[in-house]
Amino acid sequence: MEVYLKNMSQLREYIEKHPSETQRVLGIDYDQLMELIINAENLYDRQKQHQESQKIRIIKPGSGRPPKLTIADQILLTLVYLHHLPTFQILGVQFGIGESTANYIFHRWLKILRELLPASLLEQVKKNNSDLEWVLEILTEFELIVDSYEQPIERPTDDREQKNNYSGKQKRHTKKNQVIVMPSGKEIVDVVVGETGATADIKIWRDQRLSLKSSQRFQGDKAYALDH
Repeated sequence: MEVYLKNMSQLREYIEKHPSETQRVLGIDYDQLMELIINAENLYDRQKQHQESQKIRIIKPGSGRPPKLTIADQILLTLVYLHHLPTFQILGVQFGIGESTANYIFHRWLKILRELLPASLLEQVKKNNSDLEWVLEILTEFELIVDSYEQPIERPTDDREQKNNYSGKQKRHTKKNQVIVMPSGKEIVDVVVGETGATADIKIWRDQRLSLKSSQRFQGDKAYALDH
């Protein structure tokens, strides 16, 4: 189910009127969404307070331009991207903001949400070495699937950023994402988000596979043929 709405207030209104549809729209149910928003807002506030305490200010806090989207809306934006994978241009249109702003909001909140919701199987067990070793051993019994996809971004103004983010394959500036999943395609083993467009798929994979056992089997398209 693809959801293309003009702004986030419509999405909030839709969810409030149809809470049972939250799972289809965002990939989590209504109660999980409410709990996630509360926890994410609290974590964001704590991080912001810590950052403010480290600053030497000339302008008093709160004097800047207020954000176009509320914190809750920014969280919803991030969840919409993760569940539907639209381009940042389409995401910006949906939320009534620019493409680069949508890109910035997503990557900022992704870091926060990953502390609350582990994005992959490996992240869930990395804090416990015994669990990690057990999971890595179990994974060797499967042939994992590796895939990459690119999201177009606005042309950076900085020359170096333009070069780093230019994708020869797409012939435009992009960010690359790569995911490793179980053979069923449902369980995410590991994920990389926001690599520069000029980064080769095989390089991202080689960096990722360092977290797996050397005997781990996998399958992917021709971009990974050198490592078969």
